[in-house]
Order: sequence, then C-alpha cells, then structure tokens
Amino acid sequence: MKQRILRLLFCLACLSAVPMSAQRHEIRDARIRSLQVIADGRWMELPVMMLNTGKISIDFDDLTHTYRRMTYRLEHCEADWQPSTGLFDSDVASGFLSGNTIDNVKGSVLTNTLYTHYHLDIPNEKCSPRLSGNYRLYVYDDETPDTPLLTACFMLLEPADRSMGVKLNVTTHTDKTINDRHQQLEMQVDYGNNRVNYPQQQIKTVVMQNRNWIDARWNSRPQYVMADGLRWKHAPDYIFPAGNEYRKFEILSTDAASMGIDRISWDGSHFHVYPFAASPLLNYIYDEDADGAFLIRNSDNMDINTASDYVFVHFRLSTPSPYPYDIYLNGDWTYSRLLPSYKMTYDAEKRCYEATVPLKFGYYNYQFLAVDGQGEILPFSVDKGHFQTENSYQALIYFRPQGGRTDRLVAYANVRFVKGSF
Repeated sequence: MKQRILRLLFCLACLSAVPMSAQRHEIRDARIRSLQVIADGRWMELPVMMLNTGKISIDFDDLTHTYRRMTYRLEHCEADWQPSTGLFDSDVASGFLSGNTIDNVKGSVLTNTLYTHYHLDIPNEKCSPRLSGNYRLYVYDDETPDTPLLTACFMLLEPADRSMGVKLNVTTHTDKTINDRHQQLEMQVDYGNNRVNYPQQQIKTVVMQNRNWIDARWNSRPQYVMADGLRWKHAPDYIFPAGNEYRKFEILSTDAASMGIDRISWDGSHFHVYPFAASPLLNYIYDEDADGAFLIRNSDNMDINTASDYVFVHFRLSTPSPYPYDIYLNGDWTYSRLLPSYKMTYDAEKRCYEATVPLKFGYYNYQFLAVDGQGEILPFSVDKGHFQTENSYQALIYFRPQGGRTDRLVAYANVRFVKGSF
C-alpha cells in the first residue's frame, strides 16, 4: 500500500513538473563562432564529468584580430536550469564566480578569415566549483559587462559515494511500433546510499536522444516506485522516433574536397564549400556517424584552434516541391536551437532547399528537422525512420536531500543503441 501511495504522489508531481528553461549553449554576438564545451576530451558526449575530477574545456572564436578582454561569470542552476537562489558564492565555488579573465588567447595563423581564439578550462586557479549540478557560464566583453557574448553549459556529477545508480536499455518493441520506426528507452534508478523519503519531490530526471535538448523528456513518471529505486518500463514518454543516420562531411583544407564534399570554390574574398546535395532518406543504409557531434580539425591535425580556416558551407536538400512546414538544419553545432540562420529556403527553379552557414574546418554531422508553425518537430517528414538506426541516449538524475538547498546531479548515463546489442 505504501508503494502505491508513493507512486501516485510521484505521478501527480511529474504531471505538473514542467521545466522553466532548458540547457543550451547560446551565442549572442554575431562575431562569436565555433563554441565547443567538452568534458575530458569526450567530444561525442554531453559535457558531464565528476566533481573535482578532470576538466571542462570551453573554446570559441571571435572573428576579429583585435584583442578583446573577455571575462566570465559562473552560475549554479537547479535541475530545470533556473538559477539557484538558496546558495552563497562560497557554497558554489572556491575562488571567484565573476570578474575572472580568459587569459588563454591566440590569434589565427595563415587563415583567410582572421579571428582570435579563446580557451578556458574549468576548474582553474581562479574558480573551482564545489557543488555538483548544472552550471551556466557567461562570457562578457569587458567593455560591455552587462551584455553576455555567449553562454556555455555543463554539468558536474556527485562523487561515487554520494551518487545513485542508473541503468539504460533500448528496445525496438514499443507500444507504437514493433521493429518499425521507433525505439523505446527503459531506465532503472537505484538510490544507493541516498535516503529518499519523497521521490516525487526529491528526484528529477531528464532523458534525451543524441544529446538533443529540443526533444528532451523531463520528469516522466515511472511505472514502478520501489523502496530502493525507480523503474521506467514501457513508459509512453520514452518512445523516441528512431529516425535515420546523420549525414556527415569533413572540411580539412581548401586545397581538396574531403569526405562528403562535392566541390570547393573561391569568389575572390571567401571560400565556398558544397556538400553533396542530399535527398530524403527512404531506406535504411548503415553509415557510421557521431549522432550529431562535430569536431574542429584540419588536414595537418596541428594547431587546430588557430590554423583552421572558415568557409561558407552551402547545404542543399533536393525535393520536387516544398514541404508544408519549415525545414531546419540540426546538429550539435546548432546548439539545440531552431534559429533563422539554420532555416532552409526553397528554390523552385533548382527544386531544392538551401542554407548557407559559415563553419570552421572540421568534421560535422547534420540532419534535417521538419517544424510546424508552433515550433513542434514532425518526425519522419523528411527522412523515413527505421528501428535499426544507431542512436545514443542520455539520462541525467537529480536529487535534493531533505533540508537540501539545491538539486544535486547524482547519476548520468550515456548508451549507444546498436542493433543486436540489446
């Protein structure tokens, strides 16, 4: 009876738990490009690492050769990414949360596009976080200290003795389709050494596919509430469109076309790169990808941050007539945002959608998202989905102890579905 009551309370709480804001990196200045936030070099995963272990690397370019004195401010956030209000600065970090300068600054070398590269590691001698949970870092030009140029987000995990266990499993037998177009995530959370009296109030969850915060599932109700944990099995909210593999290309230099590139041209001022025109994917063909991730690099794989040039990349999607909805480019490099710069326009004469985006040398994954007038994603509208598609799934588990003043990140899991492995 007690378990039934706990489950009912948890379900009621989950139905009303709507996140007020989502995690997302955000560039707010047109001159800032190529923002990357990576934990311990794991560029294909979310920027998550254990507290007091390793480093969070934040890299970005300013498209000028004029030095700007950049400062940053670090902010601790709750599970829903609202700023934490019950904490003192000394609770959040040792050192200073604001006013610190970014000192690792280098100008580009032998590039057509001049830029200045900025690099920051967290923790550092000026600022070292002391709490697990969500962090948002704001970067400012010292001359305009009230207007951030960008925001970068990352997460720090509780040490092992204070963490919870989380297990993920992926199945293609869902309540919508069986071995057809969907994949379903199953999850189990074990409390470990944590005392959980009111799971409906103390535990919050975020689950996503391919690190995509646009379609993240927040605080979905579990099917089983037990004395030592929670379990989600055949949860309707954890059914994801399987989709298709990401398209990919690589720009390593302007001397020769690399993987996925049709041609490279020069207009007298800038280089233009044309990936092969894409067509809607109707069948499933395995093609190893990075589930939307991108990595800055060049042909020499040396001085990648300062010797890699910028080019205009011309994306094309061939289709005989326009869709009755908007088409957007999407990948980690779009920062989970449906911005006008990533919206494609239809050219009736060429019979294709087009979009031009300035990008730095490197390896890129991308997909096409169909979006209706209300901003809702419409799966299977461009590419047909297939249950065999290899996707990665991420789960973040937050916990607030009784009397606690903030949400702690107590568990993180990242699994990659490979057909036949589950």
